[in-house]
This record gives sequence, structure tokens and C-alpha cells, in this order.
Amino acid sequence: MDNLLINIKSYLAKSKSPIKSKHQHHNHQQYQQPQHQNPNSPESLHYDDNRFITHEEIDETVKYLQSKVSIKPTIGIICGSGLGGLADLITDSISVEYKDIPHFPVSTGLFHGHAGTLVFGHLGKASVVCMKGRIHAYEGYSLAKCTFPIRAMKGLGVETLIATNAAGGLNEQFNVTDIMMIKDHIFFPGFSGNNPLRGPNDDRFGIRFPAMNNCYDSKLMKLAEETVDKLKINQHFRKGVYVMVGGPNFETVAE
Repeated sequence: MDNLLINIKSYLAKSKSPIKSKHQHHNHQQYQQPQHQNPNSPESLHYDDNRFITHEEIDETVKYLQSKVSIKPTIGIICGSGLGGLADLITDSISVEYKDIPHFPVSTGLFHGHAGTLVFGHLGKASVVCMKGRIHAYEGYSLAKCTFPIRAMKGLGVETLIATNAAGGLNEQFNVTDIMMIKDHIFFPGFSGNNPLRGPNDDRFGIRFPAMNNCYDSKLMKLAEETVDKLKINQHFRKGVYVMVGGPNFETVAE
């Protein structure tokens, strides 16, 4: 499938010195960021929204994961809200926590009981890697950093990405619990230039101007339809266009 799809930033601040007389020298003391017991706690997370992902960072991440896991996945799966149970079906599973992976973003939801784990293993005969827990732009990460796990998957050998999530809908014929297969998408942040591909282009990642007319594979969509027929769940199966909005607020009536 086409287009398989920043670092924690330390900051320095100067504290204001007490007012002194004109005969005294001004002493500016450098502010030191307090050290938290847990370096991955929410208080310790700082986001650099103006940095771009480098190929060297992806290489480091991939090499680390390859040193921990012998499985070579060809399919990547993103578990959306309420769908983390899919990872429990993976056999021969090996889990690696996000916080232990070099350069890997850690979801702030991790500190509220949400998962933050890559699960490697097998689903049937397929070798897979599954994301339990996602990273969102509304948490403070750039869109480039949000796509970091996808780039890492590509580096591991993943060629097919299955992305899932829970979403609201505009079509009044859709019902809660329906499954919608995405046939295309609308990327609202991209309209204003906020794009994960923004910045200097590294040809090792891909071309400067990738086409998006075939980003959803027709063979996979046909396979999904055939699977729905076999499972006899046609009454819950829909097709539609997915719209990406920023969040974390829900949309207004006008939107």
C-alpha cells in the first residue's frame, strides 16, 4: 500500500535577577529544568513541533526493534479506540513498550491507563506488528512525529497498513457498531499546509510529491468485501470517505 504511513525538547529560560543598585553587577542565573522521577511522565514531555523526522532516527529505531524481535512483519495494524483486543489474538507475540524505543513518541494517554506497546507476532500465517495505543497531534506532537511509527514499520519491512479507529458519521443511514471501509479521505489540516510531509524531502523516504489517488489498495478493499460476505455481516458493512480533523474537541454543528 502506498505511503505507509518531535524529539522531547529541553528548554532553557533565564530567571530574572533581583533589582540591584547601579553600582552592583547584574547576575543572570540560568534556569534549570526540574528533574522528574519518571522521565516519561507528562510533566517531563516537551514537544518540538518545528523539527522534521530524519532517516537516521528511523534507522536507530528499526535497529533497536530488530535487536529485540526476530519476527519480520509485512503487515502493520493500528488499533483504534476499543479495538486493542485485536492484539490479544496475535500468536507468538513479543511486546515492546513505546517508552523503551529510541525516538518513539509516547502517548500522553499512557498515563491514564491507555496502552503504549508494539506487539509483534502472527495472525494466521501473516507476520504482523500491531500498535496498541496511538499518538495524536492534539497531544502536542507534530504530524511528522505522529507518523513516526508508520515510517518505522516501513523500515521493518511492512508493506500493508491496516488503520482502524472509532469515528462519528454524517450519513444518517450509518448506525453505531457499523464498520466503514475507507475508500478515500479528506485531510483538513493539509488545506492549511499542516502536513506530515512538510519540510526538506529525503528521497530515502519517498518522492517529493507523492500521488494520493491510489492510497487505498483496490485489492485489499475487494478482499474486505469478500470477507464480509463470508462472515455474513453485510448489514453492518459500509463504505465511505474519512475526514481527518484536528481535535481534541468534537466538531461544531456548522463544521
